[in-house]
Amino acid sequence: MTRLAGKSVIITGAGSGIGRASAMIFAREGANVVAVDRVEAAVDETADMVRSKGGTIKTVAADVGDELAVKGYVDFCLSAFGAIDAIYANAGISGGIVPIQDQTPTMWEEILRVNLIGPFLAIKHVSPHMMKKGKGSIICTASVAGLRANAGSTPYSASKAGVISLVQTAANQFYGTGIRVNAICPGLIETGMTAPIFEGARARGSEGKIGQLNPTARYGHPDEIANMALFLASDEASYVNGQAIPVCGGLSSTHPFAPSRRGA
Repeated sequence: MTRLAGKSVIITGAGSGIGRASAMIFAREGANVVAVDRVEAAVDETADMVRSKGGTIKTVAADVGDELAVKGYVDFCLSAFGAIDAIYANAGISGGIVPIQDQTPTMWEEILRVNLIGPFLAIKHVSPHMMKKGKGSIICTASVAGLRANAGSTPYSASKAGVISLVQTAANQFYGTGIRVNAICPGLIETGMTAPIFEGARARGSEGKIGQLNPTARYGHPDEIANMALFLASDEASYVNGQAIPVCGGLSSTHPFAPSRRGA
């Protein structure tokens, strides 16, 4: 369990779901983890779980879409561990499912601020330190909804398509620097963000149908995304760069969907 031994890693959105699972797995593999979340109690709970397994972790409560806060968690990692070897910019929000006629600029602005500007700021502030080292891995959470339609709401899908473009363009901007930039595109994963889907299905007695649209015929779990993030953060992924990698049970191979009422 030493795939990240001696590496210092930042994980955002670490108070639950994919971020929490990633903090657990990264620490298990020897990383020094800085866990970031806007909910202090949640990220502290993650830290307690990591420490109970013997892992090394420190926490920061921060809004990932605020530049001063991002600079703050980057500086904190450098102060605590002396380096930043990888960052997993995972924090995000869904915004719910709202018909496009009822969406507002304010809704779009907040989703883009967290889901797209947040990863941009992470890249902006960690990359100078990685360039000095000549090496680093930047990982962002995108979504299968950013690949094609019918896997998420309009603003959420647009924000995740932006993340995919961001990692592709950033990877090329860092040509020859040793910095790798990649995105993970989860399918349907049971997390706090997707809780309404699961709670609704369970209330209807249709839990067994969740995830039936992908060829693996089930929904995913946070640790399945965290394991991909672990690979991308490790030296095993030294030749993986500028990619948006679906981890979706095969959903993105087709994106089947049930047509809704026109205009809904």
